[in-house]
Amino acid sequence: MNRLFRLAALVLGLALAFAAPAQTDELQEISRMMKQGQHPQALDRVNAFLATRPRDAQGRFLKGLILAEQNKMPEAIDIFARLSQDYPELPEPYNNLAVLYAAQGQYEKARQSLETSIRTHPSYATAYENLGDVYTKLASQAYDKALQLDTGNTAAQTKLSLIRDLITATGRGQRPGARAEPPKVAFAGGDAARRGAAAPKPGAPPAAESKAAAPPAPKTAPAVQAKPAEPKPPAAKAAEPRSSSDEIAGAVRAWAAAWAKKDADAYLAHYARDFKTPKGEPRAEWEATRRQRIAAPKKIEVSVESLKVSVVDDKTANVTFRQSYRSDTLKAVSTKTLVMVRANGRWLIRQERVGS
Repeated sequence: MNRLFRLAALVLGLALAFAAPAQTDELQEISRMMKQGQHPQALDRVNAFLATRPRDAQGRFLKGLILAEQNKMPEAIDIFARLSQDYPELPEPYNNLAVLYAAQGQYEKARQSLETSIRTHPSYATAYENLGDVYTKLASQAYDKALQLDTGNTAAQTKLSLIRDLITATGRGQRPGARAEPPKVAFAGGDAARRGAAAPKPGAPPAAESKAAAPPAPKTAPAVQAKPAEPKPPAAKAAEPRSSSDEIAGAVRAWAAAWAKKDADAYLAHYARDFKTPKGEPRAEWEATRRQRIAAPKKIEVSVESLKVSVVDDKTANVTFRQSYRSDTLKAVSTKTLVMVRANGRWLIRQERVGS
């Protein structure tokens, strides 16, 4: 049966090539039991395995999958969260975190985890598919909220119906408000298998990646085996400012691109609802002026250079950059500062200042 979101499994094969034969056989047996639905027995076996190898990545990953199958979401989330900290180079733990968050209706957390997974491995198709499903659920919730606030909003009603029809037509969704079912795992032929999993060399730290091209993966699936290593500081907190900075910089460049394309609607959509207009004029008056100035030139070129992002907190940031503007009637270079705020999952402009 199809589910809205897909759990990912790491590939056995290469990782197990560095494990002792007995260890390899035990992990394969646990995997077989899980795929056959023998979840309690598989959980007992993996717990016994981890009792002597508590940092084993493959064993921990298998335990997370088993707990997810048993609908023990908090425990499974804890395992994949710790794996993402210990092995930040692997996209699968982030993907599986997102699936479990989505099963609990925490779609914003799911979105963030999937975007991290994609940054880790940009060609990871499963994460992209799951991200599309998350956006669909977020859109459904947003339109539903719009209808609660304005029952006569026919446009929102039409859009909500289209999204529900889309989910129903794919056979992978659930009605808004329905509880997500525990997702199943597709082992053979998954994304990790297609790309090949990099196995750590004997004695190498867990985060090290093999530079050699991986051979085709075997039909059995999950995970990467890691040698025991000294605990290292969690990477999640350190990575957050960088990921936020990248997202903010992308929002600024998208704003400049919309301006250069003379797409006034897309350009104005980058401004927050509480945007402070430069001269304190009413928002409608300011927007009318901006539309006129965007429409008047035949061509506009806007470039953003030397962009610097200063994250204040998880919802506020300051961005400074050198802006070059050129049209058939005007050419100008200036230093600009944008005060950005996070609202409804996007970084928007609250204040815009010209000069240092």
